[in-house]
Amino acid sequence: MGLRCGIVGLPNVGKSTLFNAISSAKAESANYPFCTIEPNVGVVTVPDERLQILEELVHPERVLPTIVEFVDIAGLVKGASKGEGLGNKFLANIREVDAIIHVIRCFDDPNIVHVAGGVDPVFDKDVIDTELQIKDLESVDKKIQKVERTAKAGDAKAKKELASLLKFKENLTAGKNARSLEASEEDLEAIDDLKLLTIKPVIYAANVDEASINSGNKFVDALKEHVKDENAEVVVISAAIEAQIAEIEDPDDKQMFLEEYGLTESGLNKLIRASYSILNLITYFTAGVKEVRAWTIEKGWKAPAAAGVIHTDFEKGFIRAEVIKLKDYQEYKSEAKIKEAGKMAVEGKEYVVQDGDIMHFRFNV
Repeated sequence: MGLRCGIVGLPNVGKSTLFNAISSAKAESANYPFCTIEPNVGVVTVPDERLQILEELVHPERVLPTIVEFVDIAGLVKGASKGEGLGNKFLANIREVDAIIHVIRCFDDPNIVHVAGGVDPVFDKDVIDTELQIKDLESVDKKIQKVERTAKAGDAKAKKELASLLKFKENLTAGKNARSLEASEEDLEAIDDLKLLTIKPVIYAANVDEASINSGNKFVDALKEHVKDENAEVVVISAAIEAQIAEIEDPDDKQMFLEEYGLTESGLNKLIRASYSILNLITYFTAGVKEVRAWTIEKGWKAPAAAGVIHTDFEKGFIRAEVIKLKDYQEYKSEAKIKEAGKMAVEGKEYVVQDGDIMHFRFNV
């Protein structure tokens, strides 16, 4: 399963600078270079040092990291829900993403005009939220009209569904995002087909100037305070620094550049890690002489479902999974020696895959 993140933000907040930096980023593996699927979609590899360790141990023909797609969602401005800007064009893109990265301006620069007349991260957040809430309210209202007729006719299932929909309507009408509602499984089932925009997990990318990259500033503090009750993450980045990083090809030069700013990793890497965290994703690996490869799954998945990510036949005909831990691979150096030492676990259908597992699936179809 590929991860797809939509980047949104008001004009002059640094969204385009960040997306262009991401789009120019050199992939970690020559076997999976950066590519552009569409003008507004960029694909980058997920950095994972465990792949490098496996490559040194296995010496495969190729290494394939897992990937993240970043979608630059244009047209999301104040009034977009009523046709302003690019109007509804952004909806098709944003409905298909797994998570939203909301770029918010947290820097002051008299040379870059802010749409509100002054830097106000809370204003920025609320403008975008309002546009998405209006669209969600339209979707919920339409479904309520349909379900209401069946519920009034006495259908028990429709009555329950209507009750759930009304909860979301009340929440959205109060200016709250759908994800803020304490919803039951039954409630979530009622809106599952609507693909609500404000139900999606969100990461706030606080775009700061270079001087604030490590310590933050008053704008970041205001944003964090405003979103503290949301199930959201705030990642402090500098789009200006990311643009410079994107131009550096040599890994050592890139590391030296980061160290000059007191950074251990790029903002892009931080966004990827935050995306995995908020979506509850983990990585497992397959390793052989043909290829070493990373696979993304949801935390809690059992072995057959994880195998199905490689091919549906693996899940249908699942027999067992042979599992190696990375530390054992590092200690014993080869699969044969790992087997001899009794460190290869044989797991059945109920095995819950762990982050970092190296797996080989046996199946029969």
